[in-house]
Amino acid sequence: MSPSERKATQPLPEVEASSQTTPLRFRVADMDCASCLKTIDGRLRKVDGVVDVQGSPVARTLTVDVDPRRVGPDRIREEVGRLGYLARHEDEIDERSFRRVTWIGREARIAFASMGLFAAALLLRAAGMQPVVLELPFRAVHLPDLIFVGAAAVGGWTFFPRGVKAARALSLDMNFLMTVAILGAIGIGEYMEGAAIAFLFAFADLLEKYAVDRARASVEALIGLAPDSARVVRDGREVHVAADELVVGDLVALRPGDRIPADGRVEEGTSAVNEAPITGESLPVARAPGDELFAGTINEDGFLRMRVTRPSEESALSRIIRLVEEAETHKTRSERFVERFARYYTPTVTLAAVALMVVPPLFFAAPFATWFVRGLTLLVIACPCALVISTPVAVVSGITAASRNGVLIKGGTYLEAMGQVKVVALDKTGTVTTGHPRVERVHLVDGTSEGEVLARAAAVEARSEHPIARAIVEAAGEVGDRNDWSVTDFEAVPGQGARACVDGETYAVGTPSFLIESAAARGSRGPTADGIPSQFEVPEGLDNGSGSFVGVAREGHVLAWITVTDPPRPGAAEAVRRLRAAGVERIVLLTGDRPSTAHEVGRRIGVDEVRAQLLPEDKVAAIKELEARYGPVAMVGDGINDAPALAAASVGIAMGAAGSDIALETADIAFMGDDLSRLEYLYVLSNRGGRVIRQNIATAIGVKALLALGVPLGMVSLIAAVVVGDLGVSLAVTANALRLAQLRPDPAQEISTGAETPAVESSTV
Repeated sequence: MSPSERKATQPLPEVEASSQTTPLRFRVADMDCASCLKTIDGRLRKVDGVVDVQGSPVARTLTVDVDPRRVGPDRIREEVGRLGYLARHEDEIDERSFRRVTWIGREARIAFASMGLFAAALLLRAAGMQPVVLELPFRAVHLPDLIFVGAAAVGGWTFFPRGVKAARALSLDMNFLMTVAILGAIGIGEYMEGAAIAFLFAFADLLEKYAVDRARASVEALIGLAPDSARVVRDGREVHVAADELVVGDLVALRPGDRIPADGRVEEGTSAVNEAPITGESLPVARAPGDELFAGTINEDGFLRMRVTRPSEESALSRIIRLVEEAETHKTRSERFVERFARYYTPTVTLAAVALMVVPPLFFAAPFATWFVRGLTLLVIACPCALVISTPVAVVSGITAASRNGVLIKGGTYLEAMGQVKVVALDKTGTVTTGHPRVERVHLVDGTSEGEVLARAAAVEARSEHPIARAIVEAAGEVGDRNDWSVTDFEAVPGQGARACVDGETYAVGTPSFLIESAAARGSRGPTADGIPSQFEVPEGLDNGSGSFVGVAREGHVLAWITVTDPPRPGAAEAVRRLRAAGVERIVLLTGDRPSTAHEVGRRIGVDEVRAQLLPEDKVAAIKELEARYGPVAMVGDGINDAPALAAASVGIAMGAAGSDIALETADIAFMGDDLSRLEYLYVLSNRGGRVIRQNIATAIGVKALLALGVPLGMVSLIAAVVVGDLGVSLAVTANALRLAQLRPDPAQEISTGAETPAVESSTV
């Protein structure tokens, strides 16, 4: 599968063209493994009106796309309930109350009770206290045997009902397999083995829930960043209101130490704000009137008043939480392989177990009880839980670890794809440069004053979001010339410039080629057979490679050339060096700027190749060419002007996305801050994440294969199958996956310090 194909979403089943689908989101508290999700998915897809089903065992979320004319939330809850699970609609849930304490809940009490009965029966047997309490046609049942049966009944209390429902639904899930194994063991008089399977599986299920809860805790930690209440200024007084009741326009008072309850803008005061929970920036950032604030960040030392600009459900923090929770639905290639493997593995091993029970006794006169137990053992090994959970837990562990360090990965597909990247393409302005250019010089051509040129150019550029446009507007503001121009017929050409009618006269601001095209469109002197008029040629000395320049023309006649400088970010060169040291084969600078400026920036940061004067469509073509020549390409940009290139790349990465809706929507991965050192961290995390996933899959398949081979030889007991094949492997792959959370950028070695050591801690992952 090609990198571009990896980004394609799975097609939904066809529905009537007239139908409108509605997503219904549920929490299923006891859906803790992929097998549970598979069972629920299979049931719901048979319901008329259900279009698609997506779920996350780690987040315990279930999203069902339905035709609301045919099915509603109550029907979904009913169908899930028939499988033994409780689904609660999102409107009924308080995220903060959606918690489970693994070791004191109902499942824990059942597991401990089963273990207690099992221990009591063992003690009675060891003490020789084995009176007969029941005479059956084929055997006598002693007191310890009866207690073993009780231990099996208690231990299986949570999964027996689901096993029966799975049998009715003709689903070979883990509950059905374990139910058959326990009942089969008791049926042939292997009471201790049946009880051992029940209580060990109950504990395996409990430990699996604990492991999943550990992964879920990372998301819950994000949820806990937002405070419960806020101080709102109303009628000159501060009143406490719930944070989720804040509305756009509310004025919030923030004292030192307060956690910011919503996204907003500073109205009054100055302070240092700790933005590490959102952007991963280790040092507090100075904030003053007009600056943005993000929910979940912390006001360090000053008093601020903030005007709320987004409701709580649309804050940067809420979007991060939502995207992290949804990330597991974007399945990696490894996950799809595991799902396909499990689809054939379980029925194949189940049929082999049945054959093991039947063939030797029927055709070789072998003891039925012996081979029946071996068949039950193989049936236990057929449970695919450890295999199926091996990848999702690693993906969620990696994604949540990244989110805590200011890197938002929108799906396991992109986590895996980033580890395969061979080329990193960097946008220049705002990515490797500061993105805050300033006007350095105004070279006048026809005698118009500098203030008037800047004011007229700013009138045109005020409607543009390009960094150079903002620099011109800021420079005009510093000069203080009039800014009440009448502006009409504004038109922007990406990568070229902008034109508009200012007080009845047409002005163009942009590259020399753009000025020529604008002049030609108006019938003024453009290119002729004799060449380009001298007025469109950049004056000698301006084109020295130190910055960008734009021309300002009125009615086709050039008034001035403006030089704008935007230096590389501190540490950009170090980030490039470390990225190359981490294993990236080629680093390319793509920019719409002129060649001299682009090559100067490229030289200073140490890239392998510079491509300049690229329009947005040229960047897309460059991405495709690099991908065809070298392999998967990651594009790093600002998520606005670079949206087409981000979409075309194998992995699109947006910088500084905390306050940008566009960046969060267009990119596959977003750096919430502007720290280029996150590139190396992301690349190393993705590589190690891929390695962990491969280790987990190999471990799960290898251990189960070895156990399965040993069963016919009598080398694997029922208890060993549960302890090693299910409990042991599940814990091993989960513990290995959770180690990804240990990998983080080292704050003592940030690239801005100029340190020469790698930016990522050494890890045992």
